[in-house]
This record gives sequence, structure tokens and C-alpha cells, in this order.
Amino acid sequence: MASIETVIIPAGGLGTRCLPATKAIPKELLPVGDRPALQFGVEEARASGIRRTVLVTGPGKQALAWHFTADPRVEEALTARGETVLLEQLRAINRLTELQVVVQPEPRGLGDAVRCAASLVAGEAAVAGLLPDDLFVGATPLLRQLIDAYERHRCPVVALRRCPASEIGRYGVAAVRGAGPIYQVTDLVEKPAPQDAPSDLAVMGRYVLTPAVFAGLERTPPGALGEVQLTDGIRAALDDGPVVGVEYSGRLLDVGTLEGWVRTLVELLPDHPRLGPVWRAALSATGQSGAGDDRSNRDRD
Repeated sequence: MASIETVIIPAGGLGTRCLPATKAIPKELLPVGDRPALQFGVEEARASGIRRTVLVTGPGKQALAWHFTADPRVEEALTARGETVLLEQLRAINRLTELQVVVQPEPRGLGDAVRCAASLVAGEAAVAGLLPDDLFVGATPLLRQLIDAYERHRCPVVALRRCPASEIGRYGVAAVRGAGPIYQVTDLVEKPAPQDAPSDLAVMGRYVLTPAVFAGLERTPPGALGEVQLTDGIRAALDDGPVVGVEYSGRLLDVGTLEGWVRTLVELLPDHPRLGPVWRAALSATGQSGAGDDRSNRDRD
């Protein structure tokens, strides 16, 4: 049995940074190639050995769950047309995960979203957390890197990335001890001013969460705008024991803003087996290059 069997994916936000594209379509379903962004996160969890997903959605975002639910009408139509390859691709999506859904009534912060899932993971020694705004690119899935650290240390784990001072204020930031790539976290500060940041190690959108984190979230009052921050809940867990951070290998590509989504398309589409030739041919016809930047960073809603 895997040490971690469940991932919590918070997806209850309003998607305001992708308006007007996301007025009627959840931003987590914006396509990246031939898959919606959310599917990338579920696939990363599955590749990390996780078979169950608790999806935290908001009112009116039922389409997120529908993507992972069989649609007999579509399957019958594809069968009648003999489109067996596409039919199997859709059926593979249905088999990706054991899905449970909980609704966050209002977008009151990432910590509140995670707290909404607490009753569905009660009794588990640890669960993973994954923010679908970030798509991982790398040899070893990022969640797998964190789970490996959890299996060594048996405590909460956060993903860390070094950020320049111009970006550090957009994230939770860790004070750490140790030489890395696995650090002991001694403190966490949410969105500090650059001069007040305890390090240049930003907390990114992957986590291992233990009952101490959920208990910490219960002790965490709402902050600005009435939101409960997950970073504050993890910081509260330091009262109960250690927290470690992993400076991970690989990259995260942002799809949480339209600007980041476009950069991610530029990064990923040239190598896509089906759409890559189309992408390169279109750019060649207009005399453009297909090379892209790494990522744009963001504040999430």
C-alpha cells in the first residue's frame, strides 16, 4: 500500500485572472494542447502512486468533475464512427483516479479550501496537495519527490523554489536550516516584502499535509479579505513537530493567468506529438520562433 493514497486539489476560485475567458468555463479546464490543465495535475498524482483525488470546487463548477466522468452518448458516437483510439483516450481519463468532490461555498483562501476536504481524509496519516494552476515538467513527478521526503521524515513537506527578490513577495517564503535539497523549515511567512523575506526559497504549489496541518488550519484565523492561508496552517503545524522543504528538480509552468497560459503553450506545444507539427508549421509560415520562456509567476485567487 502506498504511503499516501489521496491528493487534495483546490479548484474553487473564481478565475478572475483569466477573465473574460473563464466567465463560463472554469480556468482549470482551459486546454493545454489536447488536455485541460486540471488533467495534468491528476496525471502527476497518478504517476506519483496516488489513486484517489478529493477535488474542492466552487458553486457552478460541476464541469470539473464531469471531465473525469464517463459520457455514454459521446462513447456511443465514437464507437459508431469507429474512432477507437479517441474512445480509449477518453476511457483512460475515466480510469485516472477515484474522484470525490466537495464544494467550497465561497473562495475564502487556499487554507479554507483544504479545510473543506478535512472530513474526507480523516484518519489518513498524510495526504498530498496539488494546485492545478501549475503544470510540472521534469523526470520525476514533483509530488513523488515530496512523498519520498515524507517517507524519510514522516512530517509535513512543502515544495521550494528559489525566486528573485522581485518575485518573492508573491509567495509564502520559508526560513530553513540545512544544506538542501531537503531542508528543515523553521518558519513560514506569507507574501513578505522583499526586504523582510527570510530566504529566497518560495513555497510552490505542491505539499504533503499531515493531521498537524489540518489542526493548524483550525487554529488559523482569517487574514486579509477574510481568507485562510495554507502557508499559515503549515506554520502553525511547526508547534507540533518538524516540517521539511524540498528544493525540487524540474519546473512548474503557470496556467493561472492568461499570460502564463500563453507562455505555457509556447513551452509545451512544439513537442506535442499531435499538435507540435501544426504549431511549428504555423509559426514558420509567419516567420516566428517557437521558443518560450520558463513561466510567469502569480498571485492566485
